[in-house]
Amino acid sequence: MDSGKKERVTPVYYPRNEEIFSAVSHGIGTLFGIFALVYMITLSACHGNATAVVASAIYGTSLTFLYAMSTLSHALTGWKAKKVFRVLDHITIYLLIAGTYTPLTLITLKGALGWVIFGIQWGIAIFGITLDAVSLNRFKRLSMLFYILMGWGIIFAAFPMIQRMDPAGLIYLLGGGLFYTGGIVFYRVKGPNMHAIWHLFVLIGSVLQFITVCLYVLPQTFS
Repeated sequence: MDSGKKERVTPVYYPRNEEIFSAVSHGIGTLFGIFALVYMITLSACHGNATAVVASAIYGTSLTFLYAMSTLSHALTGWKAKKVFRVLDHITIYLLIAGTYTPLTLITLKGALGWVIFGIQWGIAIFGITLDAVSLNRFKRLSMLFYILMGWGIIFAAFPMIQRMDPAGLIYLLGGGLFYTGGIVFYRVKGPNMHAIWHLFVLIGSVLQFITVCLYVLPQTFS
């Protein structure tokens, strides 16, 4: 078999207890994503507008897909299955970042600025997904850079965000970003239980940003 550098994607196997913890923790994340999707769509359909419904659907679906693919990438043990779901696991990171931006840009920012940031985020996501599909091994460092730049790209709209969102919502949004970014440290460190800790950081980050969208973004469309 070719070395990992020649392979487009190399399956990663963690100790059994860590694989189980990662699968279970992000299995819980999958259930959370389904709840978030249904709740936000229902909330938006009852009290918001069409934009809120569409934004909720995109964000909630991306959240659910990320955790579902992550769960399967750890739960499955076959070599080929590991390869496929490792790629899907990384691809859904792009989807979640762009998906999270969708309600922020279409509801809170709105207008030209909102659409520009929306387009940039989804453009980078599509480009990054294409690179990962071509060769996850070759572009893994570039992908990590894209994740960080996409995630913190909101700072270029910091002033209008401060003007248009409740301070508590901004705190939850920032807190989620810090958990996502801080978790990268544990992802990069190859030690016992580091990947499991990374999973917890991601889960906490998702919950915090869901609170932002659910309590401080969607209500901006309520009549």
